[in-house]
Amino acid sequence: MFRLKFIISQIIILSVIIFCFTEKDKGQINVVPQPVSVIKNSGHFDLRDLKGYSYNSQVKNDPAWDFAQWANQNFSLKFERVSSRKPALYFVQIDTFTHKDAYLLVIHEKGVEIQYKDEAGAFYATQTLKQLCPIENADADKNTRIPMKVPACIIYDYPQYGYRGMHLDESRHFFGMDAVKKYIDLLAFQKMNYFHWHLTDDQGWRIEIKKYPKLTEIGSCREQTLIGQFRSKPVRYDGKKYCYYYTQDQIKEIVNYAAKKFITIIPEIEMPGHSSAALAAYPELSCTGQQVKTAITWGVFEDVFCPKEETFLFLQNVLDEVMALFPSKYIHIGGDEVPKVQWKNCDYCQNMIKTYGLKNEEGLQSYFIGRIDKYAASKGKSIIGWDEILEGGLTENAIVMSWRGTEGGIAAAMQNHEVIMTPGEYCYLNQSQARRPGEPVSFGGLVTLKKVYSFNPTPSQLPEDKKKYILGAQANLWSEYITSISQLQYMAYPRSFALAEVLWSPESSRNYDNFVQRLKVQLPWLDAWKVNYAHHFYSLNIHSENINNQQKVYFVTDARPPAIEYRISSGKSTTAWLPYSEPVLMPESRGVVEARIIDKSNNSESPAFSKEYEFNQGSNAEMSLEYPPSEQYNLGGINALHNGFFGTDDEWGGDEWLGFSGKDINATFKFNHVTTIRQIEMRFYYDSVNWIYPPRNFNLSCLKGNTNHENIKYKTSITEMGNIYKVTIIPDQPIDVETLRVGINRYGQIPSNARGGGNEAWLFCDEILLK
Repeated sequence: MFRLKFIISQIIILSVIIFCFTEKDKGQINVVPQPVSVIKNSGHFDLRDLKGYSYNSQVKNDPAWDFAQWANQNFSLKFERVSSRKPALYFVQIDTFTHKDAYLLVIHEKGVEIQYKDEAGAFYATQTLKQLCPIENADADKNTRIPMKVPACIIYDYPQYGYRGMHLDESRHFFGMDAVKKYIDLLAFQKMNYFHWHLTDDQGWRIEIKKYPKLTEIGSCREQTLIGQFRSKPVRYDGKKYCYYYTQDQIKEIVNYAAKKFITIIPEIEMPGHSSAALAAYPELSCTGQQVKTAITWGVFEDVFCPKEETFLFLQNVLDEVMALFPSKYIHIGGDEVPKVQWKNCDYCQNMIKTYGLKNEEGLQSYFIGRIDKYAASKGKSIIGWDEILEGGLTENAIVMSWRGTEGGIAAAMQNHEVIMTPGEYCYLNQSQARRPGEPVSFGGLVTLKKVYSFNPTPSQLPEDKKKYILGAQANLWSEYITSISQLQYMAYPRSFALAEVLWSPESSRNYDNFVQRLKVQLPWLDAWKVNYAHHFYSLNIHSENINNQQKVYFVTDARPPAIEYRISSGKSTTAWLPYSEPVLMPESRGVVEARIIDKSNNSESPAFSKEYEFNQGSNAEMSLEYPPSEQYNLGGINALHNGFFGTDDEWGGDEWLGFSGKDINATFKFNHVTTIRQIEMRFYYDSVNWIYPPRNFNLSCLKGNTNHENIKYKTSITEMGNIYKVTIIPDQPIDVETLRVGINRYGQIPSNARGGGNEAWLFCDEILLK
């Protein structure tokens, strides 16, 4: 009789699955990532009515352990295994699903059933069940009597990509076991299944290797740590020794913790570059043999492993201990940003190039990676490397992690190599997520929540037979400027949720506004778990434009409906927050424009966005440029040079800074009447690390009526404030003009002894103020 009932239930469930694929999904279920198929029914079920959970005795591992622990911690609900005769959460393992990680979650007014193929599917089903539970209080004790009502529904679900990952750099800054476990908890909540753990770099070696104790005795320590941006002036350090690493026992504990949540940890041991910390401990492994120190600044360093036999023996011994700690089939070996200076000046390296018939130093890097690849393969492992491992030719088993755009991934897939996509413009979460005051110091750049959500890991230009090589994608958190656990969380969330949906949900189901709606329902769980996160769901841009000879401010957002409030401070006065409906006149003074997005569904507002402004006569002029800005640094258009708004002082990106390469700035201002100019102020960015230099000199000319005045005499003063290079030009006498030409002559070629030596310097300007 029982067997007959079971067979009938399977037929019904299979019919439901077919129905899910053939009928349009109904209703809204606030789950992230969005499931493959959802049918929402009427009614609810209170999980408190369950007596426990039940599963087949033949199942190897308890499929409900995580959910039971979570229910106890968050709702004080004791959830234990019971006999199948009692009302319970039923787990049924079946073999009818085509996808190994698929699950079917059925909730009705009399109970809950989860069907799954592999154990991971059962785990993913419980993460969905968690998200369906209501959250009212952060304190579990206060939730004791709150009903755990979940909506009646049928959810059939499975992931679109097999690799769904997040990365964390603990070389630059170390966060510790508790923070990493919490990071893993959140990965599981989002149904991510890979954690890429960056454990070695120039700034610190963070994993115990018993055969080489100096790696942690020396390599885990740096003398001090940079404060603020690497490009900031003056450069400042904290003066504090920084020494941290994980013991092998701690590594094992974290690996086991993740494995229980179906997350595979991939360790990264950098080679042949980014190896200053290792060479500080064992300098004999470099090409020079000279003592180096663990790096105290960020960037790329010339000290790299020398491709000699003792180096390969060292690395093989290190990898032996690493592979014993991490059961992952993947080992990440870095391979990125390898300066070849020492190899070019090394007789041993040059002899190797000749002996093995290698083309050049790039070929030597390919040989280096190939040696490690073969060794890893002999141990049953596959190596992953950043896309630089394409240079000189891919080794046989290498998997490419494409970070410099998607081009490296495309090239690897065309060669039948597996690929993990992680392009910086979509997946580098160490970049800012909004351009507004109060945001934490970041690497620079802008990756918004919506930008992450727009990512497609499989490039459309790949032929159909090559798309199978795209395993998935991951987001990266490099920690040069992430100095605390709170900041780590702020940079990760909620952007990681966007990538989780990209990798799990069908592309056809993606809708950003719907995603934000579902995400906002889940974010109170982060509040309950004391997780710091950003509230930037939509962009908000502040612009100005000359309309009918009046400089006006207007606001643009992608929020729908676009409900915006603004206020303007001018001198000592500040307006109240006002609803925005049309462009607003810019006061003829200096001040700050602020704006925020209003969510009328819950009467909340976004963090405020703001820009400093200074009204000036150039704002009301018509301006043209002889040479346009570089296409990649022209976000605000040429209007940005005279709209009265300043760019941020700590970053040269955004819509106010314009970048020029190989061209001078020759700006012509035309006024609709004779105008008196007494002073000209200009702001430039100075960041030699990124090849950005101030101008060399200037020239002015003007036209009044038919009279052309060349070579106007003036005095110049220069003020340097951090990275801002402010130039003030005061003509010997006020000049009356109808047309004014301001010539700004670029720096030119970078000195040979500076970073980027011999290349053309960039010129960045955010404003030309005419007073």
